[in-house]
Amino acid sequence: MTRTVADLVVERLATWQVPRVFGYAGDGIDPVLAALRRAGGEPEFVQSRHEEMAALMASGHAKYTGTPGVCLATQGPGAIHLLGGLYDAKLDRRPVVAIVGQVVSTALGSGYLQEVDLHALFKDVCAQYLQTAFAPEQVPMLLDNAFRTAIETRTPTCVILPHDVQRAEAPEEIPHAHGVVPSSPVSARPRVLPDDSAVRRAIEVLRAGRKVALLVGRGGAGARREIEQVVDRLGAGVTVSLVGKPELPEGPDWHTGVMGHLGTTASAELMSGCDTLLIVGCNDPWTEFYPAPGQARAVQIDNEPRVIGSKYPVEVALAGDARETLRALLQLLPRNPDRRWHSDVGKSVVRWREIARDRAERPADPLNPELVVRKLSDHIPASARVAVDVGSSTYWYARHLALPPGVPAHVSSYLAAMGCALPYALAAKLAAPDRPVVAVAGDGAMQMNGLLELITVADRRRSWADPRFVVLVLHNRDLNEVTWEQREMEGDPRYEESQRVADFPYAAYADLIGLRGLRLDDPKQVDDVWEQAFAADRPVVIEAIVDPAVPLLAPHLPDAKAGKMRQGLEQETDDAGAGEQVANQRADEGHHDG
Repeated sequence: MTRTVADLVVERLATWQVPRVFGYAGDGIDPVLAALRRAGGEPEFVQSRHEEMAALMASGHAKYTGTPGVCLATQGPGAIHLLGGLYDAKLDRRPVVAIVGQVVSTALGSGYLQEVDLHALFKDVCAQYLQTAFAPEQVPMLLDNAFRTAIETRTPTCVILPHDVQRAEAPEEIPHAHGVVPSSPVSARPRVLPDDSAVRRAIEVLRAGRKVALLVGRGGAGARREIEQVVDRLGAGVTVSLVGKPELPEGPDWHTGVMGHLGTTASAELMSGCDTLLIVGCNDPWTEFYPAPGQARAVQIDNEPRVIGSKYPVEVALAGDARETLRALLQLLPRNPDRRWHSDVGKSVVRWREIARDRAERPADPLNPELVVRKLSDHIPASARVAVDVGSSTYWYARHLALPPGVPAHVSSYLAAMGCALPYALAAKLAAPDRPVVAVAGDGAMQMNGLLELITVADRRRSWADPRFVVLVLHNRDLNEVTWEQREMEGDPRYEESQRVADFPYAAYADLIGLRGLRLDDPKQVDDVWEQAFAADRPVVIEAIVDPAVPLLAPHLPDAKAGKMRQGLEQETDDAGAGEQVANQRADEGHHDG
């Protein structure tokens, strides 16, 4: 049989050590699908229920493995559907390569069936590299450049393959000729070290501080030991961004938890009280939760110079890898003998932990979502992988889930795209089928696409060495985060027609498709249900019937915003439960609402 360009594409993917391609079939990629069949699973083709899910799986693969995810779609509607997942990868800086079919070259510009201007469609999301193949000899070079660019820039890239080019005969070797560019499937990343003079200036700033805070983001990955040593030298406190949460265990008394609107009171107090800020691999967008401008002198470490100073005024910029840069600082950083600030941070952490515990144990109708997520901390396996959806589930994860050391957890952070948890969880499980996976999602996200991807879970579960794949659905019949945002940000009441989520039997649906469903509506059952879920011989859906009146309040919510929230609640016909819970949570933090 003639070896085609489609075969060449699949061979090149294998050379780049791509283990699987996430996609959905369509006639515009039929030759590539046939080549994948002929390749016998190297790479494996993973069929999603929708192309957006394929792109989210590719983004999830990149997040859990650190290697490029690959997604495949046909032209027209298939290509359009990829956009949400590709933008998730773009905004969270993850390498993804999209391979997209196109109508035959001779029909381009004719208004052909499913003809879409793919360059116009992808020019923003795949801005770093977007090319169409017009000749067989061009294809290896395009794929190599797409992978190299995705790896180097940590963004999605795209190669467009017209149908006739896919079917064309592949060259046995690339000719050595004018206008033909050979390429190799290799890439490497540099070791980035800071300037010595900048390190010395940073030392001067840090040693002058009496109340030093560290803000650690995803860029702090792999630097846990160095961060702990810097904390000890400076008597500092540490807060983390949402995506930085998995990088540092939250047990020490200097760790205040997540910063920001969905963060902790201890983190808010750390940021409002510090006089010096060391930012490590973080570009968190919650700028109102940073120290007030002029309050703190700041040093920022990042291996991408473009982000240094982009969210907070920085006095010293250290362009370098976090681990290497912290080691350079530690060579010169003296120990601060004054531990009063360290002690104050520890007291703040103790207060927050008491608040968090009390909030989780507070009665709700019928079940407190904070309790359900908090109890997961006692049962989650040490080898687990966690996927978190966008919505109220993100708040409870940020505040209550204590991740075991080394357990990765991912959420759509900058795009904040609902529906990410199930495709992420599938990507995590397919990459490591011998490790348990936990997905945490609200009922809105489950109805958006999670129910569909449970079909994929049911279809693939028998091939997994470890059957544990636990999906927690927080069932409150409400688009809960937006409901609370309407109250807090706009002073508006909940809009029933907009916010209501249709009732659905999630546990019964899991049973129907061959999984196991567990319905939870009693706080006394929470530990037992988690135990059953992790002991099951198949994936489990926990349907937790939780109270939508449990507030999503920012730590130390300003009085003006609290007033807006009260204004919204007062316009609702049945606000008593939510209003009482808001007052209780404000009282936890020392506010006294009239």
